[in-house]
Amino acid sequence: MSQREDYTIGWICAITTEYVAAQVFLDETLDQTFTDLPANNTNDYTLGRISGHYVVISVLPEGEYGTASAASVAQGMIYCFPNIRVGLMVGIGGGAPSQKHDIRLGDIVVSIPRDGQGGVFQYDFGKIIQDHSFRPTAFLNQPPSVLRAAVGGLKARYEMKGHQINENIDRVLKENPKLLKKYQRPDPESDRLYRSQIVHPNKDNEPCTAICGDDLSCLISRTVRTEHDPNPAIYYGLIGSANSLMKDALLRDELATQKEVLCFEMEAAGLMNSFPCIVIRGICDYADTHKNDTWQGYAAMAAAAYARDLIYQLVPRSVTDRSPIRKILDQSHPYSPANIVNHNWYFNVPLNSDLINGIRTSQKRKRDLGHPEDLSSSSDSDRRKKAREKTPDRGSIDDDYDSEDLANLLETSEDSESPLSHTNFALTLHSPAEDSNSEDQSDEVSQETRYESETQSSNESESEGSDETSESSI
Repeated sequence: MSQREDYTIGWICAITTEYVAAQVFLDETLDQTFTDLPANNTNDYTLGRISGHYVVISVLPEGEYGTASAASVAQGMIYCFPNIRVGLMVGIGGGAPSQKHDIRLGDIVVSIPRDGQGGVFQYDFGKIIQDHSFRPTAFLNQPPSVLRAAVGGLKARYEMKGHQINENIDRVLKENPKLLKKYQRPDPESDRLYRSQIVHPNKDNEPCTAICGDDLSCLISRTVRTEHDPNPAIYYGLIGSANSLMKDALLRDELATQKEVLCFEMEAAGLMNSFPCIVIRGICDYADTHKNDTWQGYAAMAAAAYARDLIYQLVPRSVTDRSPIRKILDQSHPYSPANIVNHNWYFNVPLNSDLINGIRTSQKRKRDLGHPEDLSSSSDSDRRKKAREKTPDRGSIDDDYDSEDLANLLETSEDSESPLSHTNFALTLHSPAEDSNSEDQSDEVSQETRYESETQSSNESESEGSDETSESSI
């Protein structure tokens, strides 16, 4: 019987077709349900093992798509399974064929850093400047090094010995005959790449072959792959991600030419900076108006088969030696409730943020109730002035806040093991001196906020001298 802490690889799918393909490629499916999951968990999980790794698979809620939903599922997964080290985003995508990359339906694209991009390119996040082209402003993290190393090893193995992706798909379909109709490889004749100027009319009840036809003048001619060509072929590079479905052949070609984007999808941009993972996509259409649902099942199978091979390439020790994703995020996120004990936290908070406003409101109410004489001050500026007069040597505003107030404001989960409920905090707000030579700074003033945990060790060291105390508060 496995424990939640045993799972080190998280596998996320966007739709049910991808979820089914992922499950059939598990070496072993663990038929168990954890009853101690957090109360706010809304994910569905499938548990299993691949090559000695414990793998947990989840899927986006039915009818939900896009980066925000993917990020929500990933966040729920890493809090339900706190020892997940690496992630996989596996499913289908729209291919971006070009003269350089002869991408076809059923092929596989793997997100690998290229030309300063982390492997996923968010093409709907940026700015448009007059007389200039769209300029992206978001940068997404690259996949973890342990996954990129495994990709390199698997790529070399495929080049020397070839892959067995089709054979593995045939094997799992033989074991699950009910899936054969939807998930087997379609007839290659149904793989049609229309010229970018050919737009499919908005008549969903008629097949593309009947409306757009198979006239060679409408199609891009491509050579037939031989038995010596890898099929499916595997491409490594940039994957375009956005919250909208790409169905524009002209924009597809532009991004393929300018950025060398290999395929398009809708979830990865929401994961890369908060769920260290690699993205694997099976090509089911060409990201144009000629949508082809026929290839979705096989494309999902191809991506899942590659993902399984990739996990086999991972040495279990290389995964378990990494820090859990949850721990990394808890240490880097300023509002995280975990691991605050015995740490000093510094981060910038805007003056008008909900955190600062909430703390000021709560403490103002307590201060007024406790000190009626302060009610004569009719504004916050008066209170700030009095505070400065009391602490002229600091040049800043200092207020102490108890653990109850801070816990209520910072609590981000219902985890009973959160150290917030067992820690006393001192929150110090520092307002930087205004620069008289810069009017811009007055519009973007920020405060340096510090959380200090008052533990027994700090109480024991309190008598070491006022000099050390002064240095720790700077």
